[in-house]
Amino acid sequence: MSALLGIDLGERRIGIALAEDGALSARPLTTIPRGRAIETDILALRTLIDRHGVGEVVVGLPLEAGGAVGPQANHTLAWVEELRAGLERDVVITMRDERLTSHVAESRLGPMGRGRSGGPPSKTQRDRYRARVDREAAAIILQDVLDTRRGAEASPVQPHSPREAPP
Repeated sequence: MSALLGIDLGERRIGIALAEDGALSARPLTTIPRGRAIETDILALRTLIDRHGVGEVVVGLPLEAGGAVGPQANHTLAWVEELRAGLERDVVITMRDERLTSHVAESRLGPMGRGRSGGPPSKTQRDRYRARVDREAAAIILQDVLDTRRGAEASPVQPHSPREAPP
């Protein structure tokens, strides 16, 4: 198994998380600004993929609350197709439902700090907080994949005869 990279794709930023080879947990790694063109995103991601020996990229799919594919999910799906074409390497790209991950990330991080002298936060403080939320959301998406896979490996379905009670 090689490292996994988790992505929380936003309009302005891309939150990135990493689960190194054999790791049981994902950790927030970095946040990169979205490029004006997908090629900028691909170049930044390729650098991270090479540096960390990534074999799989997990991208959060922002489905609507009811599970439907809405405009934002369609935008993400189109971005992923361009990413696949642009990486030109043997990296698996998978998608994972990311509903509520930003909300969970915000609750984990707590409220945004106040500005100087207790006033409202500055633009810089808001931007830093949003970047932390994006990284944390990427880690939540990736951890969900790791937990699901570990659960599937740890508890395979045991076949039983119809006359026997399940174990």
